[in-house]
This record gives sequence, C-alpha cells and structure tokens, in this order.
Amino acid sequence: MNGPWLILVGVAAGVFAGLFGIGGGIIIVPALILLAGFPLVKATGTSLAAILLPVGILGVIAYYRAKVIDLRASAFIAAGLLTSVLVGAWLANTLPVDLMRKFFALFCLYVGWNFIDPVRRFRKWRGLAVAAKPEPEENPYPSPWPLVGIGLLAGVMAGMFGIGGGNIIVPLLTLALHYPAKRAIATSLGAILFPFGIPGVIYYQRAGNLDLGAAAWIAGGLFIGTVFGALITISLPTKTVKLLYGLFLLFVTLRFFFF
Repeated sequence: MNGPWLILVGVAAGVFAGLFGIGGGIIIVPALILLAGFPLVKATGTSLAAILLPVGILGVIAYYRAKVIDLRASAFIAAGLLTSVLVGAWLANTLPVDLMRKFFALFCLYVGWNFIDPVRRFRKWRGLAVAAKPEPEENPYPSPWPLVGIGLLAGVMAGMFGIGGGNIIVPLLTLALHYPAKRAIATSLGAILFPFGIPGVIYYQRAGNLDLGAAAWIAGGLFIGTVFGALITISLPTKTVKLLYGLFLLFVTLRFFFF
C-alpha cells in the first residue's frame, strides 16, 4: 500500500476522529491488516504512532470556537492516558489479548445500545408513553480523580489496540459524568491531542512492530480529515450525534469480535 492510499486511510480515520472524539485507530488498524497485510501487533503500533502527533488540532480549534469543549477535563484525562499507555503496549506485545478484545467489544455493544436506545425509539414510533430521561448537565465540573481514572483506563486500551482511547473516554464521560454527547466528543478529542502515546510507540519500535513511514502518511490524512468530522458534529442535533455514535460503537463491536 503506497503513500496516497495511506493518506486516504488517514483522511477516513480523521473524519471519524473529529465526528466521535476518537484517535482514528479503529479505522487505521483494520485497514492496515486487510489492505496492507500488516500483522495485528504491527498495525497496532503503526496506528499508535500515526495518532501521536497533534493531528486533531484543527478539530479541537473548531470545537473550542463552538464553545463545546472542556479543556480542563481534557488535561486531566490526558494525564491518565500518558501514565498508562505503556501498560497497554506491554500487554499487546507479551500477553494473549483475545479475551480483553471480547470484553471491550461487549462494553462497546452495551454503550452503543444505550446511545441508540432502540426500545425507547420503537415506543416513540408506535406513539406509546416513554419515561423522561434526566438531561445531562450543560457544563459539568467533575473532580479531577474520575477524569484521571478515565484516562488511565483509556490509556491501557490505547496501548493494547492502537486506538486513541476515545471509545472509552466518550462513553464514560456521558454515562458516568453526565456530559452532553457533543461536549464529551470534543473533550475526548482534546485529551488525545496530547502526545500520550510516546511510551507505547517507543515500546513498539523497540519490539520491531512499527512502520514509521506508513504512520507518517496516515498522520497527514488524519490532519486533513479531523476538522471535517468536527464541523459535521457541531452542525448536527445532539440526538443525531448520539444515534450516530451508537451505530459507530456497534461497528466497533464487530471490529473487535472479528478482526
């Protein structure tokens, strides 16, 4: 797979990154495996390197201008990410991770189901009564510790699977800390803007499971695509964003069960 195709992979991953506050690895890893013939661990290391640079900066700026990002929370989550990503990289290179992949897939399935809420949507479609859900806080202000904890968990997943950690950050911000969907997505993208993956990338490089050339091409595409994804999210109604994110998590579930 040559440079232009790798850039296209990066652009596609960047659009998803901006849309859903993720690093883009959920697109990059299967693309490298299926289209470029990378082994899983090498695809994971290359993906982690591609999202190392602040490729989402334009998307973060767009969210900041729209006043939907919580930069304080982003910083605390990033501190947790930086602390734990090496643990995930070590697990990916030394332990069988199939069981963890399945647990992560089940987590994504559960969260995606909650975001889509098909039973509630069906009852509304049939004109049946539905219980009112509590609205999330517009500007939540949680203590630093749960934010760092979210970052720690997301960092392990990032190091293991070459993702940015947004698949953990966004659901936990919305379900546990009651962030609105758009604010959670923007805050997640801000958190993964920091170069938290440096320890993990060094570990993958020393283990010989990293293609820096491919990572550089993909990073260029990520830089381009992220801003478009952010602008799409900003323009959409919150309910639509939640539905799209839920559908995306179902895709993530399939990816971790079968790839």
